[in-house]
Amino acid sequence: MSRWPRYQLAPAKTGAKPNPTISEDVIQAQVITWAKSQAKVYPELTRLFHVPNGGQRHATVAAKLQGQGVKPGVPDLCLPVPRFGCHGLWIEMKSQDGRVSAPQKDWIAFLRSAGYRVEVCRSFDEARSVLLGYLDPKVTCSPGIY
Repeated sequence: MSRWPRYQLAPAKTGAKPNPTISEDVIQAQVITWAKSQAKVYPELTRLFHVPNGGQRHATVAAKLQGQGVKPGVPDLCLPVPRFGCHGLWIEMKSQDGRVSAPQKDWIAFLRSAGYRVEVCRSFDEARSVLLGYLDPKVTCSPGIY
């Protein structure tokens, strides 16, 4: 008998290792940091802002913000820059396994019908691609065409 303890090894998994889920907050911070770094190339990115409607808050803070007009479901990021028939771009950030809630779906449908481009992005790369595509003058955008 061996003097070393015996460990049961987990069965080998086939395929690639799953990536740990990066939180929506971290992805969004990456997007904002990147946008700030690109402001000289794309000055419109200085207008990108976050709408702080979500998150966990103390009840008194939540009540105060609700009184000031916070609405559930409003997308996380807004770029109020018109491009090719769109009034602006809204981005709802989600983690890889995050779900779009009913109020978010409602806001997305409303904003699209009002002439905004709205995208749900699940990674930094996806959000960066959406922003660059929206700002690229070669890409056209019209309500109803995404």
